[in-house]
Amino acid sequence: MIKVAIAGVGNCASSFIQGISFYKNDSETKGFVRKQIGDYQIKDVQIVGAIDVDKRLVGLDVAQAIFAGSNTAEKFSDVPEYGVKVVKGHTLDGVAPHMHDSFQVDENQAPIDIVQYLKDTEAEFLICYLPVGSEKAAKFYAEAALEAGVGFINAIPVFICSQPEWSDRFKQAGLVCAGDDIKSQFGATYLNRILVEGLMNRGFNIDNLYQLNVGGNTDFENMIDESRLQSKRISKTSAVTTLFKEGEAPALRIGPSDYVPHLKDAKICYINVNGTQFGNQKFELELKLKVEDSPNSAGVMLDVVRLAKVAKDKGLSGNIPVVSAFGFKSPADRLNETETLRMLDEFLA
Repeated sequence: MIKVAIAGVGNCASSFIQGISFYKNDSETKGFVRKQIGDYQIKDVQIVGAIDVDKRLVGLDVAQAIFAGSNTAEKFSDVPEYGVKVVKGHTLDGVAPHMHDSFQVDENQAPIDIVQYLKDTEAEFLICYLPVGSEKAAKFYAEAALEAGVGFINAIPVFICSQPEWSDRFKQAGLVCAGDDIKSQFGATYLNRILVEGLMNRGFNIDNLYQLNVGGNTDFENMIDESRLQSKRISKTSAVTTLFKEGEAPALRIGPSDYVPHLKDAKICYINVNGTQFGNQKFELELKLKVEDSPNSAGVMLDVVRLAKVAKDKGLSGNIPVVSAFGFKSPADRLNETETLRMLDEFLA
């Protein structure tokens, strides 16, 4: 088993935990990227700890908490009770001023000792699923993981595992870290990257592009505040600009653009690309992608957790370049998708 604790029991955690139950039946053959990674299948991931600050979730079994509070992720699997209750974490900057209705915090409820909790649960990895913009909180949990001797997987666009100073600290501690900002199985960023790669490989010049995302979950509500969106915009933009040679990136605009409550956990992406083809002729590409947001990243996270475990079994530590490049928008080492898959096969050989 791969023992995992989660900080932030929101929509992404809901789909992640539902996925473990859904794929316990080996007859399911659709939806995942890889059924087997090393010696591990999805059913081998075990939730041993759950941390949140919302009073409506704290004290509930994690199997109940993922469907409570403001969570709107689609229910696609029944989840048996884990016997793991959600404990009160540290808020810090995890709840934006405009989010107090969506994340209801009881200030009289004392947070637990996170380091001791991680030790007691015997977690191997801590997944950071905090809201976008939780800079102080994400780094607090990274510090706690280091002190507790637990690997760290950062699903949000706070730049931790991609930074040498953090990676070096995890390496010195003999711990694996992976991040930052989880990439969806087939989401807006992945689609934009393969479009850009494909066009450039066929000799097209890209003059400008935009990618606009709208959604209705708490992630999009949280990002109404532009100050919390800054790191997300950097992460999503750099995921595309790094495909171009230095100084040759076109004019572009990428990132969340609006919160539409009735969409719930659905996300809609609009991509527009203008450029020049053979004979200096103009072309325009425009498309729309609609997905359920949280399940779209849950499959990748289940792969990342298993890849991190394989890295641990190999005796590796610190940031693992191929794992971060495969699973995240802002890895330390930027690779195109073809290179990433080739390196992943070599890593697992």
